[in-house]
Amino acid sequence: MSMSSHLEELRRKHEVLSDKVEEIQRAPGTSDAEITELKKQKLQLKEEIERLATA
Repeated sequence: MSMSSHLEELRRKHEVLSDKVEEIQRAPGTSDAEITELKKQKLQLKEEIERLATA
């Protein structure tokens, strides 16, 4: 897998997580722990994207 396709895949995963976070924040009864975990995953992806983009 080339670096650009890997970065694109990471960006796609980040976007999917963003959409999911927005969706569950609007849903009643969603636990704060679940939202926090998804946000943590999203941040890890963002940091990996930035690290690879500047390498």
